Amino acid sequence: MIRHDSIFNTKMICDHFAEKDGVPIQYVCTSALDAGVSAMDIFYRDTPHPKFGNRYFGIYLDRDNGVMITNADRIESFEFGLVEGDDSNLRYSAHRQDHISFKNGNMIDGGRAYIRSSGGPIHIYVVRDGCLVEQMCEAFLTASEELEDECEQDDGQPDEAQE
Repeated sequence: MIRHDSIFNTKMICDHFAEKDGVPIQYVCTSALDAGVSAMDIFYRDTPHPKFGNRYFGIYLDRDNGVMITNADRIESFEFGLVEGDDSNLRYSAHRQDHISFKNGNMIDGGRAYIRSSGGPIHIYVVRDGCLVEQMCEAFLTASEELEDECEQDDGQPDEAQE
């Protein structure tokens, strides 16, 4: 499973926009949309937004800690390098300066700017139709049900047992 480190309460945001827009919304990942150091929580809707035409949107904090929203459709153009964390879940770096080290010796860094690791196995994922999918398997995915199976991931929120 992929573990995310979200910025906001992703369930609350999904519920808010699903009610507001009348369509299901799902959390995708927390990532920068470029080589920068600012990440955002990225969400997906099956149908394009009626006014703006985007399927992905990002929620982030601006310099004054104001909550902002932006088009995040370009998230599908990036690769994510994932490594196994101490809990056996796959982890990724959210932005260029998001260096994450694990007791098992694995490390991941670089966000969408580059992929740097400690030499352990790196799994390359991409975002497709609202899900992170392993890139080497992407060509073999032909039905939407298979994409949904690949989308098993957490919601970015702590488990009740961890709270």
